[in-house]
Amino acid sequence: MNLPVLLILASCLLARTTSAADTGVDWPCWRGPEHNGLMGETGWSYEWGANGLAVLWRASVGKGFSSFAVADGRVYTLGNTDGTDTVFCFDAVKGTVLWRHSYACELQPLSYEGGPGATPAVDEGRVFTFSKDGHLFCLDALKGSVVWTKKFEPWPLQEGDWKNNWRYAGSPLIIGDRLFMSLGPAGMALNKKDGTILWQSPAGHPGYSSPVPYRDGAMNALAFFSGRAVVGVAAVSGKRLWEIPWRTEWDLNAADPIIHEGKMFVSSGNGVGCALYDITADPPREVWRNKNLKTQMNSSVLWQGHLFGFNDTDLTCVEWATGEKKWSEPSVRRGSLIVADGKLLLLCERGLLIVAEATGKAYQPLSQTQALSGRCWTTPVLSHGLIYARNAAGDVVCLDARPKTR
Repeated sequence: MNLPVLLILASCLLARTTSAADTGVDWPCWRGPEHNGLMGETGWSYEWGANGLAVLWRASVGKGFSSFAVADGRVYTLGNTDGTDTVFCFDAVKGTVLWRHSYACELQPLSYEGGPGATPAVDEGRVFTFSKDGHLFCLDALKGSVVWTKKFEPWPLQEGDWKNNWRYAGSPLIIGDRLFMSLGPAGMALNKKDGTILWQSPAGHPGYSSPVPYRDGAMNALAFFSGRAVVGVAAVSGKRLWEIPWRTEWDLNAADPIIHEGKMFVSSGNGVGCALYDITADPPREVWRNKNLKTQMNSSVLWQGHLFGFNDTDLTCVEWATGEKKWSEPSVRRGSLIVADGKLLLLCERGLLIVAEATGKAYQPLSQTQALSGRCWTTPVLSHGLIYARNAAGDVVCLDARPKTR
């Protein structure tokens, strides 16, 4: 083969490899870049074959349920070992520990393994983390050094509160120069640069979900789950815009609300069910309510007019507009999911990782691999063709779903 032909082949190979790499997208915070569990990345392979995916690296981070933030070639998560929380920063491809930051924090197991539940958020060279016991850190994303920190005590008990609850679980949300937290029944806003509190709701029971941003006309707004209601507030001032009562056994409101085109979907487990509200109405108007999708822990994802989530245990698809159940799959039980390039990426409770079509027609699996063992409740993350997953014990795995170049 002569030199010109070799050069042409090399150029084609480089162009193909570069094209695949260019489709990669960072996942810098809980629920991803759009805060909704959707990933637009296309440069990944979901045709895994009988051998599944290659493991790129493994790590152990300690007990917990914190998911992953991926930004600028690094991946961040938290875990707890022997009464100490640790924030880990890994090289996203090699798995090398670049730095770690530790502090004393109780494991606080209650009917499960315990440990941190909030996911880090990365923004402008800083990483924001939140512990189960209320430690809020702003760390230098490259070095791990503390920029500022605050400690929030558990809320004062009120009549009817459960005395021993699951403490804090909501992840940090960064929008512009503000950091929003699920603290109090209707949230808190801080200056992300120095931690100054800009506004805060009265002391009270927050839910276990994270703040959800949305637009109320020309205004930036946020939805917060408290222990007994879902609340809309103005992002600038914290002023309450509306409040919808939502009572759950043990005040367990954990799945994020989903807001789309003036409608809001809310859901909880323990037999409570779900509902869709028109939040452009004053007060908000219930559109439908049923028990077709009871999400106890992990949030559903809205894709092309359908909601995909775990109905207490079974994977279920529900129509957004009507609440009608389109299908359910009892073989895929209790887990978490995201939607990437029109595909469901599912991590089941016992560590089976599945790709299926995100369609309202039927459950259509495409590939699967046994990623982990033990209890897996934490949402997996896909970024730059790599899939990150963990179990409750803190075993982390990075799987290589990048397309193979021939």
